[in-house]
Amino acid sequence: MRVIRGIGSFLNELLMEIAGGVVLTLVACLVLAGLAVAFVWGWGRSPLVAGGVGGALLAFLGYGGWELLRPARPGRRGRLAGAAATTLTVTVVFVVYASSCNCS
Repeated sequence: MRVIRGIGSFLNELLMEIAGGVVLTLVACLVLAGLAVAFVWGWGRSPLVAGGVGGALLAFLGYGGWELLRPARPGRRGRLAGAAATTLTVTVVFVVYASSCNCS
């Protein structure tokens, strides 16, 4: 009886991990496709604004990377720095998952 519960628990955990990976990959692909469509639509409307928004997003992500890599000092990180670091982390996770899917 104990062995059957152990096997059932293992299979449940395995299936949940696989399903979670599939869902996260699907969400990452959809977000990446949505960003690409939004950028192409914005570029068609106004290349200057689309380039400016893209540049601002890259600068914000760069600031998040700088905040993650610089030596930590107690009480120094503000809300903007935390938001930038979190945005960079989520972006990196989505890019890694989106690059693993075969969506073109």
